[in-house]
Order: sequence, then structure tokens, then C-alpha cells
Amino acid sequence: MIVSQKNGPHGILLVVTDSDLVGKRFEKGRLQLDLMQDFYNGDEMNKEEVKILLQRSRDAHFTGKKSIAIGVELNLIHPERVLFVEGIPHAEVVLE
Repeated sequence: MIVSQKNGPHGILLVVTDSDLVGKRFEKGRLQLDLMQDFYNGDEMNKEEVKILLQRSRDAHFTGKKSIAIGVELNLIHPERVLFVEGIPHAEVVLE
């Protein structure tokens, strides 16, 4: 997975994206996932590294099946709340 950390006014935003999706764009009606933006560029990390970073983050964005699976496994994402754009799952979470 590609992981990017952004410092925001309320804390760290962790952006977790399946590696094979970075650099692509998906659309469905008015919805779009533009994973070509620098926002999604980051470092390759494994599941355990992502779990550690989530402990320090205030918000998280998950895009892709592998990334979403981590959020579901940690009870951060309810499977019925996942948004799909061209079959690509995406969820945003506020962590507290």
C-alpha cells in the first residue's frame, strides 16, 4: 500500500491507497476518485506499519480493497458505509 501523511489543523490525516491504484482516475456519475494527485503519493508500507501510523492519526482515507480491509479489520470502517466509484472502494474516517 502507498501511505501518505498530511499535517492538518486538527492533526494528522493518513491516506492509505492500494499500490496499483495510485496514478489512476475513476468516475461514476458525479463521483470521482482522482488518485493522480500528489495527495496520494507516499511511501510503500505494509499492514503493520499502517496500523502503527493510525494510532497517531486523527483522520484517515482508505482507497482500494486491501486498504479498506485494514479499516474493516480494525473496526474503523463499517462495510456498508464504503463508497464505490467504478468498483473501487473508498472510505473516510475520523479517528478519536
